[in-house]
Amino acid sequence: MGHLSSMFNGLARSFSIKKAKSKNGQSYAKEAADEMAREAKKKELILRSSGCINADGSNNLASVFSRRGEKGVNQDCAIVWDRFGNQEDMIFCGIFDGHGPWGHFVSKQVRNSMPISLLCNWKETLSQTTLAEPETDLDESDKKLQRFAIWKYSYLKTCEAVDRELEHHRKIDSFNSGTTALTVVRQGEVIYIANVGDSRAVLATVSDEGSLVPVQLTVDFKPNLPQEEERIIRCNGRVFCLQDEPGVHRVWQPEEEYPGLAMSRAFGDYCIKEYGLVSVPEVTQRHISTRDQFVILATDGVRTSE
Repeated sequence: MGHLSSMFNGLARSFSIKKAKSKNGQSYAKEAADEMAREAKKKELILRSSGCINADGSNNLASVFSRRGEKGVNQDCAIVWDRFGNQEDMIFCGIFDGHGPWGHFVSKQVRNSMPISLLCNWKETLSQTTLAEPETDLDESDKKLQRFAIWKYSYLKTCEAVDRELEHHRKIDSFNSGTTALTVVRQGEVIYIANVGDSRAVLATVSDEGSLVPVQLTVDFKPNLPQEEERIIRCNGRVFCLQDEPGVHRVWQPEEEYPGLAMSRAFGDYCIKEYGLVSVPEVTQRHISTRDQFVILATDGVRTSE
C-alpha cells in the first residue's frame, strides 16, 4: 500500500504541470474526447436506452434495462460505450440513480458528461506518466499498480469536475436534487470500478463446486457507515432514522429535518454538501479470471423475489 501511495502522490505532483491549451481555451484532450464520442455514436458503439450492444469484432457484450416504477417519472439512466476511447480492449458502463424534483435531469447530465470527462482526464494523466513511454523499465506488477493509480486519479479529477459543473449549470436546479453514479471501465483483463452512492456492482463467478455465486464489488454508501457518519457529524450534519422508517438512516441539516438524504455520497444535493455529503468516488479494481462470468450494475430500485 505504501508503494501505491507514493506512486499516487508522485502522479498528482506530475499532473500539476500546466496543461496544453488550444486556441479556444479547451485542452486538446477534451477536443479529442468529444470527437471520439461523436464517432462512437455514429458507429452505434454507445447505448443509452434499453437494449444490447455487441459490436462486430468486439469481445464485449452489454445490455441495458430500465423500467419506470410506481413513484412516477423514471429518474434512473445508464450508458454503455464499447471501444471506449477508440481502444479495442476497453468498455465503459455506468448507471445513475437520480433523486429529488430535478433528479431525472441531474442523472442524465452526469451520465452525458462523465464518460467524456473521464476519457479526457485519463488521456491527460496517462501522458504525464512513464507508463506512456515505451522504454519504461517498470516490471509488470509496478505497471499494474501504476495503471490503477492513473485510473483512480482520473476518476477523482472527473468526479470533482462533474460536480462543480453541475452546481453552476444554468438550466438544472440541483440544490435539492442529485444522483448516484456507479461506473465500470473494463481494460483488457482488469475492471476498474468507481462508486458514488448506494447503487451496487455484483460479479457472477463460478465457485469451486461449479455453481454460479454472486460477489459484491462495491460498498453501499449509507449515512450510518462508521466512516461516513463520522465525516457527516464532523461537518455538523446529523444522521438518524425517522420513527416511521426504522433502519433507514438519512442525512439531515444541523437544525432542520431536511433534506433526509438516504445516502452519504452523491452528485448535486448542494443543500447538504457542506454538512458531509461528498461526491468523491471509491475506486477499486479486480483482475478478471476464467471463472468470472459477468457483472451486474443495479440501482437500489431493483428488488429480488424471496
